[in-house]
Amino acid sequence: MKFWPFFLLAAALLLSAIEQSCTCRPDIESVSIDGSSTVYVISEAVAEEYQKRHKGRVSIGVSGTGGGFKKLCSNRTNIVGASRPISKSELDLCHNNNIYPTEFAVALDGIIIATHQNNTWVNEISVDKLKKLFEPEAENKIINWSDLDPAWPKRKMAIFSPGIASGTYDYFTKAIIGTEHTSRGDITSSEDDNVLVHGVRSNLDSIGFFSYAYYQENHNDLKLIPVINNNSVAVTPTANSIQNGSYKPLTRFVYIYADQARLKKAERIFLRFYLENSAELASEVGFIALDPENLRLSLNKLTVE
Repeated sequence: MKFWPFFLLAAALLLSAIEQSCTCRPDIESVSIDGSSTVYVISEAVAEEYQKRHKGRVSIGVSGTGGGFKKLCSNRTNIVGASRPISKSELDLCHNNNIYPTEFAVALDGIIIATHQNNTWVNEISVDKLKKLFEPEAENKIINWSDLDPAWPKRKMAIFSPGIASGTYDYFTKAIIGTEHTSRGDITSSEDDNVLVHGVRSNLDSIGFFSYAYYQENHNDLKLIPVINNNSVAVTPTANSIQNGSYKPLTRFVYIYADQARLKKAERIFLRFYLENSAELASEVGFIALDPENLRLSLNKLTVE
């Protein structure tokens, strides 16, 4: 028994040495990225592949595009995903804090309109009807399907939308309503596209919008609604119609942003890996890969090694 205290002391010293050796590596090799729930899908795929080839860990937050820019511009994170371009006010905030983000396009995406798979009355919808449904004036007035189209049933709609911190919400409101960040308030909203998908597929009278990539992942449980464009043509969002631009006005680029001068070594390596592999990995998770020219433009913006 007299040797037991010496054994405990030796064990304690060994554990202390192990803990000290482990605490330093995450600071050197860990990478964090925040922002858009839409771009999260690509970032997750990139992170999984990156971690197979590099040491370290990648953590991904989902605070929405607007939330991500707030963190970037207040120096709380160095890399963010965004489903819309950075706004002037956000850029001004960054510059006021000596943060100078670079915009990197990583994929193309479409914003799709979906309803329950057993909905039998909505087979297409016009931009004008979408505006009528989502504009602020529709609140507490456009309640039933028949309020939107007399040929549709008098049943109360369940409307789902990305939250106000979402870049998808910003893009949709600008493209459809004409004013960014403006819509009716009596709807179910979330920055998490998975919540929107669940809501739409769970309610026969649902209608909502979210990323094409999330539709691809859940296509068996949803009904996709073609959008009638300004040329009176109903266009279904597909990889081809998004790539060639015929799915208007709801096709957009998605991005990552980073202040390259502030990146740690592991973050620089991750950023390069992200851009070099974005085309292949984005396609695997339901997005549309950039064409070679746009991919080259993104890669040429890398300045920090």
